[in-house]
Amino acid sequence: MTAATLFGLMAGRGLGLSERMATRVERGRLETGDAASVLKLVFMITIIVEVVIALILSVRLAWKYGAPWHEAAWHGIFHAVSAFNNAGFSSYSDSVMGFQADPLILGPIMAAVILTALGFPVMQDLRFHRFRWRNWSLHSKITVAGTAALLAFGFLAILVMEWDNAQTLGPMGLGAKLLNAAFHSVMPRTAGFNSLDVGAFEDETLMVNYFLMFIGGGSAGTAGGIKVTTFFVLFAIVLSEVLRRRDAGLFQRRFGSAIERQALTVVVLSAAMIFGSTVFIASISDLPLDDILFETISAFSTVGLSTGITADLPPSAQLVIVLLMFVGRVGTITVATALAIGGSEKPYRYPEENPIVG
Repeated sequence: MTAATLFGLMAGRGLGLSERMATRVERGRLETGDAASVLKLVFMITIIVEVVIALILSVRLAWKYGAPWHEAAWHGIFHAVSAFNNAGFSSYSDSVMGFQADPLILGPIMAAVILTALGFPVMQDLRFHRFRWRNWSLHSKITVAGTAALLAFGFLAILVMEWDNAQTLGPMGLGAKLLNAAFHSVMPRTAGFNSLDVGAFEDETLMVNYFLMFIGGGSAGTAGGIKVTTFFVLFAIVLSEVLRRRDAGLFQRRFGSAIERQALTVVVLSAAMIFGSTVFIASISDLPLDDILFETISAFSTVGLSTGITADLPPSAQLVIVLLMFVGRVGTITVATALAIGGSEKPYRYPEENPIVG
């Protein structure tokens, strides 16, 4: 995650670490003091968040569920680290399904996932500017506002679509329904825990998860996916075209053409990899297409959620899933950084001619 943060800054995607750092990012480099500042921030937040979450979970497991203190501490620390890093691994065989009605277990895990999925540039803005919105960078504004919008959308969609599903939210009381809908609106941010049986989700709920998983979390953090800023940059471009505006932008700032091209490239390459992998796996297995698509998007975005088909995939398909996870985590960072700092301008331009579009 430290490498992701530093590469993100070098790519000019984390413009809010401070005014001093921002000027150096624009020149495409980081100086020793800047890197040290980032490393200190990452280390400080990692220790504080993981210790606090581990303590809450350990105490809850010991007092509420009667686990021996050493066992409670083991499970608490494991889930705190896993949640902070958006890993999604659980030390329980059913993930956190045994705690469906416990907000003091699901709540801290959700908080850790949301915080770290924002990315460290946003945390640095919070560190220096607190909640003074006007002083935040455009990156932080888009990430925070976009994250809030996606969480609200996911919560409402899952709550409505799964309300009467007898295998998920159906048998629960109102409080538990709200808690689990909220939990599963957070987990597709690439966290991977599940308090409900994902394999029992309605088809429309799976489609909502496709969308949320593909976007993922914030740039230069622990989350995967194409990233919130990438999605909303493209959304702003589409909106500006529909409204016939000259420039695309958000929050009284316009985007540069280089950022627009980077966002488009990341999305197209990501979608192409998911499409190709889905077609390949579908061609060598008899599993339902919607489950295969869920598996490939989850793998590419390093989410960790599954409808339960992973063990039934042929070895070659499992290898594709492994490669998707690796490329999805490392590849998007590498591509975005290379696009931002590796190009060179040609000393000439071709004549302009526009083809018919649409």
